[in-house]
Amino acid sequence: MTVSAGRGLQSLSGKDPRSYVPHALHGDGRSYPETNCFTDLTIELLHACGYEPLAACGHLVRMDFEGDQWTFFKPPLEDLETLFGIDIHEMMPYRPLPDQIAEQIDRGRTIIVELDAFYLPDTASTSYRTEHVKTAIAPDAIDHAAEVLHYFHNAGLYELSGEDYRAVLRLSADLPDEALRPYTELVRFDAGPRLEGEDLRRASLALLRHHLERRPSANPFDLFGAQLSLDLESLLAEGLETYHAYAFATVRMVGAAFELAASYAEWLFGEEAAAATGAMQEIVDGCKALSFRLARRRQFDPSGTIEGLAGAWSAAMAALEANAG
Repeated sequence: MTVSAGRGLQSLSGKDPRSYVPHALHGDGRSYPETNCFTDLTIELLHACGYEPLAACGHLVRMDFEGDQWTFFKPPLEDLETLFGIDIHEMMPYRPLPDQIAEQIDRGRTIIVELDAFYLPDTASTSYRTEHVKTAIAPDAIDHAAEVLHYFHNAGLYELSGEDYRAVLRLSADLPDEALRPYTELVRFDAGPRLEGEDLRRASLALLRHHLERRPSANPFDLFGAQLSLDLESLLAEGLETYHAYAFATVRMVGAAFELAASYAEWLFGEEAAAATGAMQEIVDGCKALSFRLARRRQFDPSGTIEGLAGAWSAAMAALEANAG
């Protein structure tokens, strides 16, 4: 199947990567300016298209320790549909990716596609041209004739072209026949009403109440602390690569989640959220402190930090429950 010649730059949001201003959740001064690839690209995709991504952050109260990692949080798809009328579902990548991207953007949609960060220029400080790492992007504009792609990834909107374009979209002639197709999801913006203003806040509050009812029954920081005490000696004996993987899945994941949750509570409740946001900031600070101690690769007693984190979680949940009524 041949790739279409294209019709110039087809854009979803109309934004220029060179002048794009990310959402405040990815702004200066954040302890965790990036969270995880799916959540970050969703924040920027919503923001660029005129939606308020904070409204979809109530699910973060369900963060739990899963045994060897914290919940890999993503905005629930049903929440996105309830709040914004956005539907995300799997699609069949049976055609060349540039054709599918161009067609969906032309219809006022986009796709989320998993691909190789080795060819993404925005990862210049990490994996670009150095390491093959699976990640997800959401294309915002494409010009196949000029071999240009604008895409949401991590904390912003970026551009790639030329060799990177051909490689990341699997157009290279030496691609083996047995190579697996990438996992792709279709993002439709016409699945229901788009809520705004007070209607959006009321719906977001209802979702928060729903998620609070399903928060962990046991304090997840107590569970995390118990497991950390078992793993600490072997973890400190490993190299930095193991530390970085562990930190991303544990202290960084939960710290980033509660920093988002604090911003959400402030958006939803304003000054009345001070008790909740203060407790969640204690979680953020505690996770950063624990991360630094782990990075030093020296034996230490984490019990005091864990006790503080567990107390802050209990206080945050109680405050949010009071705010939510």
